Amino acid sequence: MNNLIHPTAVIHPAAQLAEGVEVGAFSIIGADVSIGKGSRIGPHVVIDGPTRIGEDNQVYQFASVGAAPQDKKYQGEPTELVIGDRNVIRECCTINRGTVQDKGKTVIGDDNWIMAYVHIAHDCIIGNNTIFANSATLAGHVEIRDWVILGGFTLVHQFCVVGEHAFTGMGSAISKDVPPYAMVSGAPAEPHSINLEGLKRRGFASDAIHRIKDAHRVLYRQNLTTQEALAKIEHDYGGHADIQLLLDFCRNSQRGLIR
Repeated sequence: MNNLIHPTAVIHPAAQLAEGVEVGAFSIIGADVSIGKGSRIGPHVVIDGPTRIGEDNQVYQFASVGAAPQDKKYQGEPTELVIGDRNVIRECCTINRGTVQDKGKTVIGDDNWIMAYVHIAHDCIIGNNTIFANSATLAGHVEIRDWVILGGFTLVHQFCVVGEHAFTGMGSAISKDVPPYAMVSGAPAEPHSINLEGLKRRGFASDAIHRIKDAHRVLYRQNLTTQEALAKIEHDYGGHADIQLLLDFCRNSQRGLIR
């Protein structure tokens, strides 16, 4: 393993690096950091702990991973960052640990593509197979669910949830929850349609796409209250898992839905 570690890298003796981990020039790996096998840490990366990084991840130069949260209430508690497998974290990303006021950890799942200058704040929960375009920024306590795509310079307000398969346009400002399948844009962001192309690429059948499109129309285009719209959607399409996902999300929303 030693021949994969650049001689100028600084690695704390308590850090745990699995077989095949590469660390580039001038990178710093702190105490209480573990990195799974096959992961590649580029040059000039700083990883603070407690941080757990899984297997086959790629972290590019100048990223800051696992630093203390940017929260004035933080008093040095041993909160953590947990990152799954096969994630790509590009140049100059900043990913912070959690706070004891919430979950105590920030979590990133598997197979995410996180482009340059993205910021993921404390206590965020990121699912799997997401794409964050350049300079997307998450405030604290945000949840981004599976298969979401955030356009470049998207801003997400604290405590917001972005549902599965949603898509945000470039420069979107998200201040409410975004339902699954929705395509939104603007500042403040507004719903425009469903993520049709994304659903096709992920193998959704034509009848499922028809249901989702119709449900979106009921939710946003028929001048119904949210409760009226959800009741109609359930009446028309109840029992379909794709629609139940939408119904559950909307009914459990804490910040209210984007309108």
